[in-house]
Amino acid sequence: MPAPGNTARAPLTDKVIGLAIEVHRELGPGLLESAYEECLCYELEKNDLQFRRQVPLPVTYKEVQLECGYRMDIVVEEKLVLELKTVEKLMQIHGAQLLTYIRLSGIKTGLLMNFNTAVLKDGIRRLVV
Repeated sequence: MPAPGNTARAPLTDKVIGLAIEVHRELGPGLLESAYEECLCYELEKNDLQFRRQVPLPVTYKEVQLECGYRMDIVVEEKLVLELKTVEKLMQIHGAQLLTYIRLSGIKTGLLMNFNTAVLKDGIRRLVV
């Protein structure tokens, strides 16, 4: 069930999760993150979803904008941040990373996706701020 007040974005989130599951079914676990990113972007494009890859995310400290090298893996329709992982287990720090990205970007919804799982739905976390 979508978070209260966020029902407009649920269909986009569901669509992207479906595409990620399709990629995972085709490839399985065990590849590098970059391979899943490439294939997921192929599916996003094929499904007429606008997206940007490796989106720079500056950090503003006081009145200074710092280029610290942070990059969001994929931003879909300017409404959804995707953070892709290929780790043994999602850790609390991965969720904190995505939370920071969605706060700094002003985008309210994010998906943390760990492709290194037997079943992808077990490796997906949705964050809404």
